[in-house]
Amino acid sequence: MPDIWLYIAVMSAVTLAIRLTPALLLRREIKNVFVRSFLFYVPYVTLAVMTFPAIVEATRTPVAGAAAFVFALYLAWNGASLFRCAAGASVMVLIVEGIVFSL
Repeated sequence: MPDIWLYIAVMSAVTLAIRLTPALLLRREIKNVFVRSFLFYVPYVTLAVMTFPAIVEATRTPVAGAAAFVFALYLAWNGASLFRCAAGASVMVLIVEGIVFSL
């Protein structure tokens, strides 16, 4: 049980170090185009990395989740709204799971 406090202390120190280091070291505007573009895409990549496994594992079969993801990407690429992408992905899951589980 005493180890839990050590784990919490280390976790807190690492979290603070990650959050405070850029604020303390970078006092002026970042002018490097590569670094600025990299930092611009970090939130989107983080969201994708957290969302994709949930998409695949939320269904009864990973194939249905992957098919829904691909179909939603297709719809989004062709200009569909967020609602239409979500509805299309949901319908795709129903279709694929209906085919897989009817066999």
